[in-house]
Amino acid sequence: MPSGFFDHEQTPALLVLEDGRSFRGVSFGATGEAFGEAVFSTGMSGYQETLTDPSYHRQVVVATAPHIGNTGWNDEDDESSRIWVAGYVVRDLSRVRSNWRSNRSLDEELRNQGVVGIAEIDTRALTRHLRERGAMRVGISTVELDPAKLLDKVLQTPSMAGSDLVADVTLAEPEVVPAVGNKQLTVAAIDLGIKDMTPTRMAERGIEVHVLPASVSLDELRELAPDGVFLSNGPGDPATADAPMELLQGVLDQGIPYFGICFGNQIFGRALGFGTYKLKYGHRGINQPVKDLRTGKVEITAQNHGFAVDAPLDRAQLTPWGHARVSHVCLNDDVVEGLELTDDDGNLLAFSVQYHPEAAAGPHDSAYLFDRFVDVMQRRKRSTTDAQEN
Repeated sequence: MPSGFFDHEQTPALLVLEDGRSFRGVSFGATGEAFGEAVFSTGMSGYQETLTDPSYHRQVVVATAPHIGNTGWNDEDDESSRIWVAGYVVRDLSRVRSNWRSNRSLDEELRNQGVVGIAEIDTRALTRHLRERGAMRVGISTVELDPAKLLDKVLQTPSMAGSDLVADVTLAEPEVVPAVGNKQLTVAAIDLGIKDMTPTRMAERGIEVHVLPASVSLDELRELAPDGVFLSNGPGDPATADAPMELLQGVLDQGIPYFGICFGNQIFGRALGFGTYKLKYGHRGINQPVKDLRTGKVEITAQNHGFAVDAPLDRAQLTPWGHARVSHVCLNDDVVEGLELTDDDGNLLAFSVQYHPEAAAGPHDSAYLFDRFVDVMQRRKRSTTDAQEN
């Protein structure tokens, strides 16, 4: 099957970083210009899920795997309704696509959605530069090929630190994902940039998931009377997410079980009184080792985050709702990868992880966390029933 990339004349393209380093390559996808934060992702597969992950909003993703596009693009693996990356950078765009589910090429899909890409550059050198200097603003252009002039445009774009992007990605109206089989529980999932696989994983466990806009109020949540509340992944700086943090504190006041992923972990950290900070270049890929401090188990995880929670690894902190402590750490750099809240007896009340147990794409080592959420909700449901009967 022809990929489409070599069916038309190749157009020169230029990539310029905010520190002035530049790379010349050829255009694929749409022509024009793209600006955002340059980040690299180490996954060797799963590019379709990466590109449609709302957490990558306003970021230009560099693929460290050298050969991209060989499985084309299908109509089944999108994690949202559109491609969210601002631009895409690859070394070698596949000449052919070969997969029984492929409907079109990666090049075609990026063109269809107006996403600018650049290929045939040294992504290894670019990745090493970002590791040494940190994630930074970047521009890709097929219309401005003068590095100095493109740099001027890059320097006029906003940085990711201080960016509030949730309103760009949250859904406009509530949606319901029905439980698979018999409905056992109801969860209110706050959409801060949720991936489609997350409610799917919950529905597989008998949970009816109400996906709600980020603007939902605590009173609206209480009317739904959920067994648990979930805050999703999402883009931007968690320090700007005051409204979701205050909503979560209200949820904790009500004693409703909570589970958060990625952005939801950072907001949980802020709600508990911890700070957040920007990582030098972040964790992005499907091969990140994490240790569960509760069980001692080491998991290989899918991650996509440029910010992290600043919390002590060696002690718990008393909060108005219980004892808060770090539950998971990254074995590469000791970054906080999970938090938990327990009562005086050690019972789990709420928890979150920085990585992606829904694993789309990625390993399924952490799928047990959805079962842990079910256990927390069922325990509270039983205790509430017992209290009413007595």
